[in-house]
Amino acid sequence: MRKVTLGQTGITVNKNGFGALPIQRISEKDAVYLLHKAYDHGVDFYDTARFYSDSEAKIGKAFGGMRDKVYLASKTMAETVEGFWKDLEETLRELKTDYLDIYQFHNISFCPKPGDGSGMYEAMLKAKEQGKIRHISITNHRLAVAHEAIDSGLYATLQFPFSYLSTEKELQLVEKCKDADMGYIAMKGLAGGLINNSAAAYAYMLQFGHVLPIWGIQKEKELDEFLSYQDKEPVLAGELQAVIDRERAELKGGFCRGCGYCMPCPVGIEIYNCARRSLLIRRMPAEGQLTPAVQEKMKKIEDCLHCGKCKERCPFGLDTPALLEENYKDYQEILAGKAYD
Repeated sequence: MRKVTLGQTGITVNKNGFGALPIQRISEKDAVYLLHKAYDHGVDFYDTARFYSDSEAKIGKAFGGMRDKVYLASKTMAETVEGFWKDLEETLRELKTDYLDIYQFHNISFCPKPGDGSGMYEAMLKAKEQGKIRHISITNHRLAVAHEAIDSGLYATLQFPFSYLSTEKELQLVEKCKDADMGYIAMKGLAGGLINNSAAAYAYMLQFGHVLPIWGIQKEKELDEFLSYQDKEPVLAGELQAVIDRERAELKGGFCRGCGYCMPCPVGIEIYNCARRSLLIRRMPAEGQLTPAVQEKMKKIEDCLHCGKCKERCPFGLDTPALLEENYKDYQEILAGKAYD
C-alpha cells in the first residue's frame, strides 16, 4: 500500500485520499457505509468542506469516537474573520472533533497573509494557537494565487486540480510544491468526470510520490475500483498510456473542468455542465445526456445575455460563452443524428 507524506506536515497517509464532496448526494446510511469501508481498507485521509452541505456531518457520524484513527481536512469559504470563526466552530461540531489536521482557505480569490488587512491569516494563526487546527492550508483554481501561496511559505499544503489532462502549468505547480517541501493535494483527478478510466488516472498519479489524490467517491463501485489498485497497481504503459495519449489529443486546448465557480448565471444556465456536454456524451452513457430534462437545460443557452460574468469568474481563463455556444451546436447535431437512427 503506497503512502504519501504531505511536505513538512509529517502527515503520512494512504495514497488513496477520500474526497467527500459527493457523499452529500447520498443518504447518511450509505455515506457512513462507504466511509467505514474505505477506512477498513486503509484509507485514512478525508477531505471535506463547510460548503459541502451535510458532508461534514456524515463524516462525523462515521468517525466520531475514533478521531485518532483518521486525518481530517476541511475548508472555509468565509470572506470575513467573523465568518471564519463561525465556519470553523460549525465544522468542528459537525465532524465531532476538537481539532482539524488541515484547515484550508477554500478557493479564495487572493492569498491571505499577515498584515494584509483582511485578518484572515491572523484568524488561522489564532485557531492554530488554540489547538483547533494543526496546519494552515489553501485550495485554489487560480494559478497566480497558487504560486503566491507556495512562494509565501505560509501554507503547509496546496490543494489544486491535477490529472493527466493537466497542462504544463499545473505540472510546474506540482514540482514547485515538491521543491518547497509543501504538501500537494490533487483534486479533480478525474477532471470533473471527463476521465472515465480510473486505472489510467491512478497509474498517472503514481508517478508523483509527493502528490495525494483525493478521489470523489459516491458509489461503492467507485470505491472498489480505487481500493483494488492498492493491491494490484496499474502500470502506466501500453493500453493505459494509449488512453491518456488519445484523450490528451482530443481535449487539447480549453475545456470546462466543471468546477462551478462561473456560477450563478443570471438567466439560470447550468454552465459547468452545459459548457462540456458534448465531452460528457462521449465519455458517459449517452442516454443520460439526452433526456428531456437535459435538453431543457441545454436550451437555456439560447437565453445567454453575453454579460461575460461567467468568463470573468472562470479560474482557468476560459471563454465560457463561446464554449456554451459550441456545445449547444454540437448537442443539437447529436440530437438530429439520434432522430434518424
